[in-house]
Amino acid sequence: MDITIFTKAVKARFDEMSKETLYRVDVDKQELWELYLKSFPEGTNPIYKTRTEHDCNCCKNFIRDVGNVVAIKDGKIQTIWDTEISTFYNDISKVMSDRVKQGKIVDVFTHFQKKVGAETSLQKLEKGVKSWNHLFCDVPSKYVNVSPDKMNEIRTTVQVFERGLKEITDEAVNVVIELIDQGSLYRGEEFRKGVAQFRDMKKKYVKLNDADKNVFLWENYDTLGARIKNTVIGTLMMDLSEDKDLDVAVKAFESKVAPSNYKRPVAIVTQGMIKQAMKTIEELGLEPALYRRFATPEDISVNNVLFADRSTSAVMKDGLESMLMSTVKDKGDYSKVEEIHIDDFIKNVLPNIQEMEVKLENRHVNNLMTLIAPKNADAPKILKWDNNFSWSYNGNVTDSIKERVKSAGGNVTGVLRISLSWFNGDDLDLHVVEPKKNHIHFRNKDNPSTTGRLDVDMNAGGPHSRNAVENITWLNKSKMEKGTYRVYVNNFTRREDRDLGFVVETEHNGIVSVYSYPIAVKNGADVPVINFKWDGEKMTDIEVGTHVSNTAASKEVWGIDTEKFHKVTILTISPNHWDGQTIGNKHYFFILNKCLNDAPPRGIYNEFLTGNLDKHRKVFEMIGEKTRCEVADKQLSGIGVSSTQRNSLLCKVKGNFNRTLIIKF
Repeated sequence: MDITIFTKAVKARFDEMSKETLYRVDVDKQELWELYLKSFPEGTNPIYKTRTEHDCNCCKNFIRDVGNVVAIKDGKIQTIWDTEISTFYNDISKVMSDRVKQGKIVDVFTHFQKKVGAETSLQKLEKGVKSWNHLFCDVPSKYVNVSPDKMNEIRTTVQVFERGLKEITDEAVNVVIELIDQGSLYRGEEFRKGVAQFRDMKKKYVKLNDADKNVFLWENYDTLGARIKNTVIGTLMMDLSEDKDLDVAVKAFESKVAPSNYKRPVAIVTQGMIKQAMKTIEELGLEPALYRRFATPEDISVNNVLFADRSTSAVMKDGLESMLMSTVKDKGDYSKVEEIHIDDFIKNVLPNIQEMEVKLENRHVNNLMTLIAPKNADAPKILKWDNNFSWSYNGNVTDSIKERVKSAGGNVTGVLRISLSWFNGDDLDLHVVEPKKNHIHFRNKDNPSTTGRLDVDMNAGGPHSRNAVENITWLNKSKMEKGTYRVYVNNFTRREDRDLGFVVETEHNGIVSVYSYPIAVKNGADVPVINFKWDGEKMTDIEVGTHVSNTAASKEVWGIDTEKFHKVTILTISPNHWDGQTIGNKHYFFILNKCLNDAPPRGIYNEFLTGNLDKHRKVFEMIGEKTRCEVADKQLSGIGVSSTQRNSLLCKVKGNFNRTLIIKF
């Protein structure tokens, strides 16, 4: 059978495919050659001298060089073997085509010369010359001697395209398009075509099987949308896909494309985000539980109260019989100040008192808290515990600085602890210069000779927390250097213009001190916090920086004065431990008379939500910010202390005696 019918058909296929982009698949070239020889039906490839008739170097080189070349048409792989011949060569073509189509595209096609194989060759015989026909093709110049750099660039583009399709979320793409369409993204219209193209390709990509996804990547790599991930708009979409705060992500984008004097004209809130949130709420039936307010004495059952002033208990739920107060019997002399653990206080003191006062010290300002109740008492459950009551500390956090340091993996049991806390996406850094000038900070975290170590460093990269902390602790008192320590805070990257300032907390020998800086920290600026001397046992000679507050002088916070005693109207534990529950950390709440939170607190925190809502945390983070409680004159606010926090309260109790106690936690 004349092989020229087959060779010309293969060449015609190559010529037709060459009008499009040609690729290679990962089918081994030697395997293809061996498969080709095996595919001849019996008797069609006879022995010629020492080898079979079709076992020639010319055809072998052709199959090794272009046998695994493919093109793409309508999302499907096309091969040079897709011929229609009415001879046994058609069966050979089908075997070769099927094998090549099983491969995965790994590169674009390139060759080192313009011809592959040869149409004919001549063999000189003893008598005359014999002509042989072979597989052959002409390679278009665009595929000849393509530079290695160009090949690497193409492969990298495909890899980046694939990562973008996998890592950029649909939500991030939709948010960016909506920001562009409503004019909320500076110069966003310049990128819309590429983002929209990427969105359309992503929709198609996710529906394909693995083999078709590979084809799709190579078919579309040379498009505007395919290269979007490594552009500035792609970085914005990646930031949003990684759960970065929308304000922070957009500001990072605009810092790259906007002039320094650019001011954002439109708030970063999209209708799509609102619709998505409302859809989630509707599907879960949670809307009634999202409306929050300040709790009042009427909301709380006396069964969940450790102490209540009699004037307050009269309006509480479930009557007076359940109160943990009884007739005062103890008439001892308690004129001396005594220390008592909170557990002993509850067990042995509370049942025998009628009135209680605690001193609100300046160091307790960040312990100020508010109890939050649902507006709808019958609202569905959204919290981890069996009631819909929550709480919010000053600064709209859910726990103490120390507990947040602990949760972030920091050591809180050292000889001396210095912790930094702040409430926005800025990258603040805590710095401490030891007496011998060793500088502990993010670039020099550990000093083995003194056991000083920075073990928590937040907001440097990745998702930015709005409840960020950093922590430096010394573990061995005997190794600590005596002398002057200098503590300051640097704003490595300023990202926001709200929730400004920071708090530094120190702790040694159970003594906790708080230093507040309430104003903005300029980008790159250092803020001196304190200088102090360490005498081997304790901090002395503390000097406080400018605008840093830690004075014993009284100041008004939440309507009451610090450094003064205030009447306790209710003492209760946190709602996650009401009715015998033991879910998470226990907090003790000393509700104070006339203590009024003057800022709208959050009523919803992701860490409070029941487990089945974890996947919706981005939505609920936004809802928590948007559904803050309205400020009210009637509320339950006071001092909160976590059971995991070493702290103390100076307390006066009255009955048939006067007793002054230091309650230890």
